Amino acid sequence: MARTVALLLGVHAHQPVGNFESVLDDAHERCYGPFLRVLYEYPAFRFAIHISGWLLEYMLKHYPDDMALLKEMVAREQAELFGAGFTEPVLASIPVCDRIGQLNGLSDFLQKNLGEKPQGAWLTERVWDSTVVPALVDSGIRYVTVDDYHFICTGKDSSQLNGYYTTEEDGRQLDLYPISEALRYRLPFSPAEEVVAYLEGLADESGRAAAIYFDDIEKFGIWPETYNWVYERGWLRSFIEGVLNSSVIQPLRYADYHAKAKTRGVVYLPTASYIEMNEWTLPVPAAHHYADLVAQERHNDRYEITKPYLRGGIWRNFLMRYPESNWMHKRMLGLSRRYHALPEKKKTPDMLQALYEAQANDAYWHGLFGGLYLPHLRRAVYHAIIRLEALLDQSSSRAAITIMDVDLDGEDEIFLQNGLLQAVVKLDGSATIAELDSYKLNHNFADTLTRQAEHYHRKVNAEEVHERSEEGIANPHEQMGSKHEITQADLALDEYRKTLFYDFLIQPDGNQYAPHYQHLESSKPLSLEFAAQLSDEGSHQLSKRITIDKEKLVVNYQFVDLQQIADIFRVEINLAMPSCDGPAGRFRAGEAVLGGFGQPLVLADLQHLILEDEVLGGTVHLKSNIPCAYTGYPHFSVSQSEAGFEKIMQAVTMVLEWPAELLQDQLEVEIKII
Repeated sequence: MARTVALLLGVHAHQPVGNFESVLDDAHERCYGPFLRVLYEYPAFRFAIHISGWLLEYMLKHYPDDMALLKEMVAREQAELFGAGFTEPVLASIPVCDRIGQLNGLSDFLQKNLGEKPQGAWLTERVWDSTVVPALVDSGIRYVTVDDYHFICTGKDSSQLNGYYTTEEDGRQLDLYPISEALRYRLPFSPAEEVVAYLEGLADESGRAAAIYFDDIEKFGIWPETYNWVYERGWLRSFIEGVLNSSVIQPLRYADYHAKAKTRGVVYLPTASYIEMNEWTLPVPAAHHYADLVAQERHNDRYEITKPYLRGGIWRNFLMRYPESNWMHKRMLGLSRRYHALPEKKKTPDMLQALYEAQANDAYWHGLFGGLYLPHLRRAVYHAIIRLEALLDQSSSRAAITIMDVDLDGEDEIFLQNGLLQAVVKLDGSATIAELDSYKLNHNFADTLTRQAEHYHRKVNAEEVHERSEEGIANPHEQMGSKHEITQADLALDEYRKTLFYDFLIQPDGNQYAPHYQHLESSKPLSLEFAAQLSDEGSHQLSKRITIDKEKLVVNYQFVDLQQIADIFRVEINLAMPSCDGPAGRFRAGEAVLGGFGQPLVLADLQHLILEDEVLGGTVHLKSNIPCAYTGYPHFSVSQSEAGFEKIMQAVTMVLEWPAELLQDQLEVEIKII
């Protein structure tokens, strides 16, 4: 028999729920549109494509001509559509009923709009967990793609990974295609003729050898340097024509190959994702140890042999690493339970849409791309969570005060809500507010990020390295520059969670400590009472009452003999404002504009400060009944992205200070949201 190799080429197009329209338009102009238009010219070049539901809705509305080309390519059996969860959730991280609902939702949408119901599915971030098999199969999916690394971890040799295998779980069978890491790193970074030659080298005489590729379409135009390389310099056309002119490469859809080939046998994969993800999930210092071990194995030319045993972490580690991610996730799970517990007649499409948007993966993790570090992505998740909660409350009323351990950290939280505002207060002794929701604005004002050590921080001051083939272009996975100037001060870590109303006592020697509050029974409605004993004698005391009143959050303090043990009482409020350091947010005192949120602000005697935010569509009023010394500054984090290291504003940090001798009467601090 003649030597042949089937080329199974798939691309995955995705934009996070809540991403800016300008980003979507730029992505289509530089990548999605050009890619589809080039492929349309070559009907014999068969391929697979997955477009996440939220992005597909946008493309159908704004780019109907290009979507018409895709629909025609599907009809002429050139393009194969792949499914997934509609909003691109990590299936393993959501309840089973939502897995099936998300999968069916996109499959039905593809059938309705593009004329084909998928047989294959893209696993978000290629996160494999055997528990997702039943939902995939019950949703009509026959095969999925995962990394060849998953297979190598079972003891398979890379030479065996040129076809599909079969697994089973709970009586359901699913076929698995191993994506070639070698191809992922070649396309589109190596010259086209080199890639074609590599593919031809994979051919054999069995008639069933396959070269399997499925990766981000954004590599074909959006990643640095790729638009010029792929389109203007003609890489994509050269590659397609090289494949079509080859006597041994046969471009096929996955469905075509699946129909003619047989399984290579049974396989059981470990819980894993792609290699880079397994590193990103690890916290410091474990991430350092892992990276050093990998570097050592590479230096000793052992890595290709030992990499199956250097697995790093799993995707769910992100929920352990980042309290903010875990909090969003557990809030989402709780609302999913509430939604599914409703009688069918009370469920609405708006509820389901909000639930699915809250499950979108991007804001729950962080690696090469911004993810969790990008405030607008977290904001989209909270927007969905708060919108869903309001809809559920309208359908089935909820108690004004609820106590539970939301984030499973061993400490309860209290939910205090009146239908307009919700404050979630920590019962860990801090009596701080971990979530402050406005149902009118669908915004969580406590949505910020506590700075913690990241593995890549030790690379900030390292010399920038660009690795590329002589004629190819750089792969962003193998380089790291700097988008902003980063100093050691920017890399400072936070010693405590960045919440609202974190209280401190400043002693005469300048040291500060946080009072430890005990939760007390409250006699007032929509109020929570706390008390802290400030000395062993018991004579120095501090009381704290948190109240919501319509659209106001009011925090009252009462002191006994404070001036004998402290010079200053300090309150720190970290407020998430959507405009961040952009031009749409500003401080005002009356009609006077004092500056933007990204600028430091110092006021000697503050009683009323207005935070005006055009993106929010609302205004925050901060008031104190006793004038305070105010210091405000932007809270920045340092993260990596495909563009390099960057500083991102997470919140406005507002520090209020009162001399102890002024606090003989009641102190009242109010946040009003209008």
